[in-house]
Amino acid sequence: MAMEVTQVLLNAQAVDGTVRKQAEENLKQFQEQNLPSFLFSLAGELSNDDKPVESRKLAGLILKNALDAKEQHRKLELVQRWLSLDPSVKTQIKACLLKTLSSPALDARSTASQVVAKVAGIELPHKQWPELIGLLLSNIHQLPANTRQATLETLGYICEEVSPDAVEQDHVNKILTAVVQGMNSSESNNDVRLAATRALYNALGFAQANFSNDMERDYIMRVVCEATLSPELRIRQAAFECLVAISSTYYEKLAPYIQDIFNITAKAVKEDEEPVALQAIEFWSSICDEEIDILEEYGGDFTGDSDVPCFYFVKQALPVLVPMLLETLLKQDEDQDQDEGAWNIAMAGGTCLGLVARTVGDDVVPLVMPFIEENITKPDWRQREAATYAFGSILEGPSPDKLIPLVNIALNFMLTALMNDPNNHVKDTTAWTLGRMFEFLHGSALETPIITQANIQQIINVLLQSMKDVPNVAEKACGALYFLAQGYEDAGSSSSPLTPFFQEIVQALLTVTHREDAGESRLRTAAYETLNEVVRCSTDETASMVLQLIPVIMMELHQTLEAQKLSSDEREKQNELQGLLCGCLQVIIQKLGSSEQSKYVFMQYADQMMALFLRVFASRSATAHEEAMLAIGALAYATSADFVKYMPEFYRYLEMGLQNFEDYQVCAITVGVVGDICRALEDKILPYCDGIMTQLLKDLSSNQLHRSVKPPIFSCFGDIALAIGENFEKYLIYAMPMLQSAAELSAHISGADDDMLEYTNSLRNGILEAYSGIFQGFKGSSKTQLLMPFAPHVLQFLDSLYMEKDMDDAVSKTAIGVLGDLADTLGSNAGPLIQQSVSSKDFLSECLSSDDHLIRESAEWAKLAISRAISF
Repeated sequence: MAMEVTQVLLNAQAVDGTVRKQAEENLKQFQEQNLPSFLFSLAGELSNDDKPVESRKLAGLILKNALDAKEQHRKLELVQRWLSLDPSVKTQIKACLLKTLSSPALDARSTASQVVAKVAGIELPHKQWPELIGLLLSNIHQLPANTRQATLETLGYICEEVSPDAVEQDHVNKILTAVVQGMNSSESNNDVRLAATRALYNALGFAQANFSNDMERDYIMRVVCEATLSPELRIRQAAFECLVAISSTYYEKLAPYIQDIFNITAKAVKEDEEPVALQAIEFWSSICDEEIDILEEYGGDFTGDSDVPCFYFVKQALPVLVPMLLETLLKQDEDQDQDEGAWNIAMAGGTCLGLVARTVGDDVVPLVMPFIEENITKPDWRQREAATYAFGSILEGPSPDKLIPLVNIALNFMLTALMNDPNNHVKDTTAWTLGRMFEFLHGSALETPIITQANIQQIINVLLQSMKDVPNVAEKACGALYFLAQGYEDAGSSSSPLTPFFQEIVQALLTVTHREDAGESRLRTAAYETLNEVVRCSTDETASMVLQLIPVIMMELHQTLEAQKLSSDEREKQNELQGLLCGCLQVIIQKLGSSEQSKYVFMQYADQMMALFLRVFASRSATAHEEAMLAIGALAYATSADFVKYMPEFYRYLEMGLQNFEDYQVCAITVGVVGDICRALEDKILPYCDGIMTQLLKDLSSNQLHRSVKPPIFSCFGDIALAIGENFEKYLIYAMPMLQSAAELSAHISGADDDMLEYTNSLRNGILEAYSGIFQGFKGSSKTQLLMPFAPHVLQFLDSLYMEKDMDDAVSKTAIGVLGDLADTLGSNAGPLIQQSVSSKDFLSECLSSDDHLIRESAEWAKLAISRAISF
């Protein structure tokens, strides 16, 4: 096969479809018939310098894909498959890979680097291939530059693949030494220096111990700062990327270097090429992010137990940082508003200025206002746009007292500019700035309103007029209207200043959705989002107009379902539109379903709506499915027990949604809708419970389902138990062991990272909601004794959560509630068990004195239930 492999790999890249298909088929067969030999042939191909670059590159790629996959369950399978291969085969493959690192062909070396790292990612955590790091490091000082370059690249990839605890500190030190030497200005080969700089970026997470040592840290920082001055653009860019990563990973170690870094970043922003200047601005954005987090967490109150003090780098740099950022705002691109993914120096500078405003608050205002006043009326559009952008950027952070007087002066000016400025960029940024004014400085919480009876008519006229402008300006005008409506959300049901304009606003937004060019700049989506917000924040006075919207939106949804013979591009647009229309109906259902008068009238449309939603499920689009499912959930909530008539037809789609592992968001939303239906139908859902429970249990035991769907499934058990009460009896033997093993896994996770902790807390919350629903469902029935065998475990789970001390507030509230539910349902039978638990004493007393009133309320109820259970 060896000779053939080359040809098959080349054929697999052929232009001719039949040749390509045949080659792919051959590779697949070879892999299935003899995996070890298949992998070894690929490694041999990759390492053979006499073979064509194309076949070598593809061989490496197939090898890499045989070791790793995006989906967690597939990844685990591939890892197990590699670990169980014959050791001698693995040794031969690894030898080929290491040999390829000194190949003259760059593509082959680079591919081999990635494959070596994938193998290391599997083997090092299993304490296999211990000699790898030593072998690589022995290459570093050998002469050929291409070998040094490939080795450094490999070390970088390995640091990206494996977690720091899989590599001994001695090896870490040697890797860092090699990397930092490769970055040194004495290194004459740019490719080597670039590979070293990129490797340092990946290795920073390993350098905790080295950054705690002053001498080592000084050396690393000096080399990184020197690399930012390299004559080679890519090295300068990579060095600044390292600085950005250091700013978030080692913020607390930066004080001695910050002055030098400021000088380096300022020079880069003023003089260097865009890719470098962008990273230099990103450094300061990253410092702002760190300081915003620290200040939010400790509220400026630094005591002995705060992990990281705030060094106020941004505040100290303000007098020089703000002028530097204001300069960048004048470097706009001519076409930046048309391109969705546009990112340039002006945008980066404005984003950073916004973060600076959030970091230092009022202090930023006096530094920015002179720039605005000087440029806002200049004849050059760049100066007007920069001044407007600067103003919009500082509207979040400083106090309303500081901003409202300025906004009152600026508002009229901005409205005029939005109507009359000859330049598109200026109009775009002006509409965005108005949106920011309404988002941050308008609403019931503020004492002095910026929007009054005197100016509201003009504001609405200007926004509706601007919605007829070019797509990017119209989209920002929709956004401004969105925040204008949102500010009246708490106006109460009686009256809102928007009521007189309601009909006109809705009509204008519907007109926008029908524009020929509504597909550009997210305009159609923005119009529907704004329409939804206007409906959501409307009052009883306009209920009749909201009702008139239903047939209009239903008609549009009907038309998208009738469209025949579409190209794939048209079908995608149509699916997106179906999603938007279902979303709009969902908001209308929630609005009208929440009050008795409007609900009665709105019910006449329920059958037609439901029929349309069911038709949406025939489309192949996950987004449209999600939105239709959510709308059905809202309909179930609004129609309550009457929803039962839709169940026979809806049930199969419900089941399809619960089986949808590919689009796991659809699955998660469907689980939520099961909860809505349980609340609506109560025990009328009983005939469907066997099917639903079977599917939910299948979902939980599948390793193919995304982990984020598991917490809602557990809490859905609780919804079902609450709805059907003691009829849940037959599911206890399946549900309880599942809950028990998940509870044990989630109780002890010391040392987890933030993501894992957040997920674990949502899992705990789901498990607790299940227990709560089950206890409440059985309360007062003759079968409560069935729950007694599970009580010790539930109490043990609560105790272990309390001992771990890493619950968030939501979990604390649910946990103390479950303690109360258990006592309330099981009464004196559980009294002795409860008395022995830590939760009923220490945890309870902690919750009773919590700052969070919801936790206190739950604890009061639990205390009452416990005292009743114990006193009998």
